[in-house]
Amino acid sequence: MADKTLSILCFGAHPDDCDFRFGGAAMLYRHLGHRVTFVSMTNGDTGHFSIGGGPLARRRRDEALASARIADVEYIVMDIHNGELVPTPDLRKEVIRIMREVHADLVLCHRANDYHPDHRAVGTVVQDAAYTVTVPNVAPLTPHLPRSPVVGSFYDAFRLPNPYVPHVAIDTDEVFERKIDMACCHESQVFEWMPYNSGTLDQVPASKEARREWLAAQHRKRFAAVADSAREVLVALYGEERGRQIRTAETVSISEYGRGLSRDRYRELFPFLPELASGG
Repeated sequence: MADKTLSILCFGAHPDDCDFRFGGAAMLYRHLGHRVTFVSMTNGDTGHFSIGGGPLARRRRDEALASARIADVEYIVMDIHNGELVPTPDLRKEVIRIMREVHADLVLCHRANDYHPDHRAVGTVVQDAAYTVTVPNVAPLTPHLPRSPVVGSFYDAFRLPNPYVPHVAIDTDEVFERKIDMACCHESQVFEWMPYNSGTLDQVPASKEARREWLAAQHRKRFAAVADSAREVLVALYGEERGRQIRTAETVSISEYGRGLSRDRYRELFPFLPELASGG
């Protein structure tokens, strides 16, 4: 384990967002003894076609906690209605409080340009908190951080108003099967709501084993596409031979709104990376 125990804080809009976008990397951090905290900023209480409100919110919280046990991470589910997340000053103070309480070194979230209003709100409120987390008289009952954390964005494929730029790409091959186990915990989403919403509910297998393989096939394709989109970054960080062979990946785009991170310091916050394969 590194001399310093890192605190990695991920803000997602819903109780599965962090799992899908950074679950593999979270397990790599935990393997090295670092702290990882996932936050769902809504309770997910509308994400279904036949159940909603309190029963769905409690179900989704329990699914998130089951996923957290697999990854060995802390998981906070905030009790805000799905679809109603707004980057208000009060919400910003709550984000600041969480950043301070976990002494975050790296904060990850959605970008502020995204198809979902909750995702956009998360991106905006974290961006707005990135500097003010250091201001003593903002949320003054929680001691301020001496410096801003590094802030980054989860992968997305959106191109407007500007395309996603991966600065760090993380090999998740060794933990990918456990990441599938995490995803399977979110039954209300991966086997019910998302297939219903995409018109493929009739394709969901009946047995637990077949469902897992059905979902794994989708995720292998999804995260192979992420790896391919960041292939040159993988090569730069892992070397030519390994970088070309990595099958699944997660990526981070370092935001200019938090503390900067030069490429020669990537390994300080991403200690599972090998020594940089090339200068830059």
